[in-house]
Amino acid sequence: MSPRRNRPKGSGSSGRSADEDRARYGGWQSSESWQGEEWSVRHVAGASAEGKTYRCPGCDQVIPSGVPHVVAWPEFGGVDERRHWHKSCWNAKDHRTTRVRRSRNAPKY
Repeated sequence: MSPRRNRPKGSGSSGRSADEDRARYGGWQSSESWQGEEWSVRHVAGASAEGKTYRCPGCDQVIPSGVPHVVAWPEFGGVDERRHWHKSCWNAKDHRTTRVRRSRNAPKY
């Protein structure tokens, strides 16, 4: 008995609907206005972020692997402009100062 294939055989379109994509990536996507721009915001489930770490621009802390978070990018921006935020940092983005405060020994990246 051969193992089950988890990927489609063809190289064409995946044929998935938006609902299937939401289930695959574990979240829903919306549009929000922030700093005079429209931003696309996608909520990412922890399971789809397994094995990856990101740095939150809101608090400058690491988002560990497998933690649910938010991905936001300008509506007309490219892939390089996507940023991964903690959900609480994204929700508090209007209440934060523009200058990120770091401890003395924190890395500056």
